Amino acid sequence: MARYTCSFTISVSFDDLRALVLELLQDCDLEIQYFNHEYILAREILGKVSYDKLVKVEAFIDKSTATEKETRMSIVITSEELPLQVDNHCRQMFDFVRQAIEGNRRWHLIESIAG
Repeated sequence: MARYTCSFTISVSFDDLRALVLELLQDCDLEIQYFNHEYILAREILGKVSYDKLVKVEAFIDKSTATEKETRMSIVITSEELPLQVDNHCRQMFDFVRQAIEGNRRWHLIESIAG
């Protein structure tokens, strides 16, 4: 199973971040499966890649440390694909989503830590 994680500190309020992340994930051609105030689950649309490469994205928004001006968020991107190559499909999608978050013009990125 391929698994990649990244944490972000973003200069946007907790109340605004969820809607912005939902929009960003949809713009990344991901289908929203479930969401609440602190969690979003999205996945690639069936039929674009084989089932074992199908990527799932989980976004965790940290309400406990949020202020009016900044919020922390973590993403976990997984697939059933074995990461036999460094540049596998899951890694490519991770890099794509991470770059979309880091380059989003609707907020200011304060910190990004990939794990």
